[in-house]
Amino acid sequence: MKCKLTALILCLVMVVGLISGCGSAPAVSSEAPASSAAPADSTAPAPAPANYSVYLITMDQMDQHWVNVDAGCKKAAAELGNIKYTWLAPDVKDDAKQIECINNAVAGGANAILLAANGPDAVTSSLKEAEAAGVKIIYVDSAADFPAIQTLATDNKAAGTTAGKEMIAALEAAGTKEGKIGIVNVNAATASTVAREEGFRAAFEGSKFTILETQYGDGDAAKSKDIAANYITQGCVGVFGANEGSTVGTGNAIQEAGGKVIGVGFDKSDTILNLIKSDFLLCTMAQNPDVMGYEGMKTAAKALAGENTGDANVDTGVSVINKAAL
Repeated sequence: MKCKLTALILCLVMVVGLISGCGSAPAVSSEAPASSAAPADSTAPAPAPANYSVYLITMDQMDQHWVNVDAGCKKAAAELGNIKYTWLAPDVKDDAKQIECINNAVAGGANAILLAANGPDAVTSSLKEAEAAGVKIIYVDSAADFPAIQTLATDNKAAGTTAGKEMIAALEAAGTKEGKIGIVNVNAATASTVAREEGFRAAFEGSKFTILETQYGDGDAAKSKDIAANYITQGCVGVFGANEGSTVGTGNAIQEAGGKVIGVGFDKSDTILNLIKSDFLLCTMAQNPDVMGYEGMKTAAKALAGENTGDANVDTGVSVINKAAL
């Protein structure tokens, strides 16, 4: 009996000890236990978009025109936030150097290339290799003879015709209804400037003006100045420059000749605008290179994301800038 009583007392002591040790434990809920899986958080950020590498490859690094294309690309890339952007360009217009730029872009992991082709055929093989590597091709300003997702450029032939009409109107206003006209172009292969020349020549059809054989200065202002000076020596009453370097050279030649020749050109730079202000150029056909770069980058992003990129050809527009507009 004594043993049973002792055992009972020991059991009571153990129960009291257990109750004291769990005093801080939470009460057990009467509700069903929650799932161990964390609920979806609708405010959680979406996964980061894929990062793409996009290269701009232009004809050269000399012209302000390409600097403005680059600026448009930079702006779009900053807005998109998922683009690693690189601008590559030869120091001068050279097919072999532009091919090297394309090859370097592909080797560098380009997902897309925005290209201003120096000529229609020279870069074809390198573009085929780029496409085979999965690179998307988009043209800005000047296309090559190779399929691309989109071409963003001025309607160069129409703009060239506008340039011709501006020259004719100025010559006739000065009482000149006939005479020789010179054309300073880049080369015989660059699609954009060839189209501008075609449009310019078309404006003079049916007139009494005579357009002389085109001379090429590779877009170099110094070479173009010598060509324009030679035209002036031959008695030309007007000279047309087909791109920035050609236009600057033309304006400088007219300045040295005393400003008696009508000069019309293409593209916009501080030098060209100053020549217009000083009456050594009548006007220039100002393109929208920043729009080419900006919209081209947006097209690249859409193409890489598998989205609809819109029309195959996009006219980025042109404006006539003369002294009255400055």
